[in-house]
Amino acid sequence: MAKGSRSEGGTGRIVGRTAELERVGRFCEHADGEPNLLVLVGDAGSGKSTLLDAAADQALRRGTRVVRFTGYQGEQELVFGALHELLKPFLLETDRLPEAQRNALSRAFGLDVPETAQPGQERLLIALAAWELWVNAADRQPLLLAVDDLQWIDAASLDVLCFALRRTTGRPVAMLAASRRPDVVDLREPLCARLPVSALSVRDAEELLDRQPVPPRGLVRGRLLLQAGGNPLALVELAASAARQGSVGRSPWAERNADVPMTARLEALYAARLPDLPAATRAALLLAAAADSGETSPDSPAVLASADPARAAEVWQPAEEAGLVRIEHGRVLFRHPLVRSAVYQRVSFAQRRQAHLRLAEACAADPDRRAHHLAAATLDPDELVAQALLEAAARARRRGGFAVAATTLERAATLSPDTRDRLLRLAEACETATFAVDPELVESLASRIVAATEDPELLRRAALCSAWALAATAQPGAAVEQMLTLAASTVHGDPAIAIQALSKAAIAIYYTGDEAGRTRALALLARIPWDAGNPLAQIWARASCGPLTEREATVRALRTIAERPGLDADELLTLGGAALTLDETALAVTALSTVEGYERATTGSVPNPTLGHALAAAQFAAGAWDAAATSGRQARSRAEELGLDVARRSAAYVCALVHVHRGEVAESRACLQAALADQDLSRARGLDARCRAVRAAIAAAEGEYVLEYEILFGLFAPMLDHGADTGTGPLHFHAAYYALGDLAAAGARVGETAQARSILSAARRILAGQASARLEAQLERAEALLSADAEAERHFQAALGVPGAPTWPFEQAVTALEYGEWLRRRRRTIDAKAQLIRAAATFEQLGARPWSARATAELRACGVAASSPTEGTPVEAATQLTPQQLQIARLAATGLTNRQIGEQLFISPRTVSFHLYQAYPKLGVASRSQLRDALGPVDRAG
Repeated sequence: MAKGSRSEGGTGRIVGRTAELERVGRFCEHADGEPNLLVLVGDAGSGKSTLLDAAADQALRRGTRVVRFTGYQGEQELVFGALHELLKPFLLETDRLPEAQRNALSRAFGLDVPETAQPGQERLLIALAAWELWVNAADRQPLLLAVDDLQWIDAASLDVLCFALRRTTGRPVAMLAASRRPDVVDLREPLCARLPVSALSVRDAEELLDRQPVPPRGLVRGRLLLQAGGNPLALVELAASAARQGSVGRSPWAERNADVPMTARLEALYAARLPDLPAATRAALLLAAAADSGETSPDSPAVLASADPARAAEVWQPAEEAGLVRIEHGRVLFRHPLVRSAVYQRVSFAQRRQAHLRLAEACAADPDRRAHHLAAATLDPDELVAQALLEAAARARRRGGFAVAATTLERAATLSPDTRDRLLRLAEACETATFAVDPELVESLASRIVAATEDPELLRRAALCSAWALAATAQPGAAVEQMLTLAASTVHGDPAIAIQALSKAAIAIYYTGDEAGRTRALALLARIPWDAGNPLAQIWARASCGPLTEREATVRALRTIAERPGLDADELLTLGGAALTLDETALAVTALSTVEGYERATTGSVPNPTLGHALAAAQFAAGAWDAAATSGRQARSRAEELGLDVARRSAAYVCALVHVHRGEVAESRACLQAALADQDLSRARGLDARCRAVRAAIAAAEGEYVLEYEILFGLFAPMLDHGADTGTGPLHFHAAYYALGDLAAAGARVGETAQARSILSAARRILAGQASARLEAQLERAEALLSADAEAERHFQAALGVPGAPTWPFEQAVTALEYGEWLRRRRRTIDAKAQLIRAAATFEQLGARPWSARATAELRACGVAASSPTEGTPVEAATQLTPQQLQIARLAATGLTNRQIGEQLFISPRTVSFHLYQAYPKLGVASRSQLRDALGPVDRAG
């Protein structure tokens, strides 16, 4: 905890200590049941002093007299030194004390007064004198003794303090103290309590960093958070250190995954005990610090101590006793990341080099760790080390560790003796950094390439990466223009470069909804053969620029590549993104979930936000709403941290979507505001189109049905403004069409069926033969809602029967609900019940409370109890499952967890979860516990 550099309401606000402040406030008010002594216990820099200051200020404002004292290690041997300071404000009142007490106190403070008491009575007289002075003062005005660094107070003063406080029960005298050690005062003492001041949560640590004058961003921020370990002082000091290094975005040490340099203040706190340790212990600590990348060291204590196991315990004992490390389960664990930093940074490079060389020798069986240790020990170019790093980077990239791969490639480039090799490796690092979603690193590497060469190929690669950085931040329009210009200049001479440029432009074109740019891109794509360049770049460009006009050929190519074994993480990421746009939702979830699993396994952290928001959107469409909420929330937080504007807004939109359909309107509105704040929507029509659908859902949830229709109509108004026969598209060339069903429902509700029919007719003409099955279901749903009775049922059944319909369970459940309502109004109760039960089970499983309530109300009107989960036999329901869904559902019905099922079937737990979410609505169940009944006969038959 520390005070932020910015203030709220004119005063500094303490970050992350609400509970502690409330507890200290009650103590200072002498509330009933409060002790006389409260000790704040925490590590150096944890914020104890800040809490103490806040409590003292609050007590002063309430009229309490506050006496402050801070212990000092150098005065710990001065007998009664602390007591003198704590009694100094009251010494003028000693004349009122009994003579024996007054004389004893004077002698304690070094005055020449004859001794009259026996030695054993002297301490008692001093303690009684102190107690008398404090109690007399408290009778006139409540008294708070605020003592910092209690661990440095001399023992004699501490004894007097405890003596006096034990005897002040019922009197307004209390002591609030701060200590690094929990055992300074025996907590078995009556009326004594301890308040731990622990590390800040990740969210509070993030807030504290954001309140600094120069908040760190990018990989530096993540490294700093890990290094500080939630220590407020460390967060503030390391942020200042990063700023002084000019490293708000990137830095030489961040690119090597090294620590942020410690300030002298931090090093003094965390390295103070190192000089007193034996040389063998210091050497072992350095090896542990060099081996540890911020996580648990994988080396045994004996290896790090360079000793046999019996002697290793002796080597580590002084470090354990000093509170620097602990040995746990055969591993060395630093008590705090900053201890590791202090150990590593306080020695010379020559010492660190020797440590890394010894570790590299010990890591012969682990080529990745060996390569990194060799690199850390190398200053001059060395091709053998560079090659080892290249191989490590390739392995990391295949596993989805794009950030690790990018920084490893950069280090390989730095150690490359040949200039051409160095530049090629920098270019590869730059391209890998786009998959790591680190625009600062991308720009840094691209600028180094531009400054070092005039090679056209390398300059083009750098330009492609720079355009990605523009698109990922807040300048997608600039990226489109830059990439289309490059594509136009290379479409004949080098179509492979042209398709790369178009693939970089494509996502920005989709986000902005730039029709002029899209027209230019489609014209260029028409001139590029399908076999030119990277096939995934082809798919990505065509899926994003022409999700309707290029759909059939693009989907064929997509499915062909998806069948290839051994796709790398970056290939799966591109594949999953394209599948999401083309409504190949199951493929999108599988591919993106696989990449997410790779990233978590490799980095141990939240996946990059571009992957995160795409996965969240796919999970929502597929009915995995809990997973979508988590993915969206994490992607939004990570995007804010990295300054990725497009990913941040897109993730906030998905969060808003989940909230509104779960009936959490206030939360949805807050997320929507975050998605749209300070955004020129004329330059972000993809985002605008999606967010309008959420705004309409919020309006409907609040009973504002006319507003709901007006918002949805705005998506399609351009189609009517220019005449229904002109072929002019909606607000966004693709995203808008997913709201057609909601538009029809809203139009029917407010009596605007004629206008809604005009829009639907225009959409039919534009989408003729080009719509995905998901969009075709939307068109059929809209037709059903706007048609006369004779045609409506045919369209309802067509919407529910499109190929792959169960892939989109929520949309299908909404259609089933509307069909059931239509049937009930025509007194076809039995048919209505089947549709309504189906819808209700899906809504229940999704947690879509408003929709579930609506379906339940309709079922009651049909005479069905709300608890009826399904209708029909389990065999009939189970026949709707795919073979893999049936296999997974059977295993889940036996009680196995998703992880256990995944281990049996060699798939990820997320893939298991996805297939179960698909199976529930088909079986008409809402939870795992209902699977056994739903599958009973089938299971026995199997």
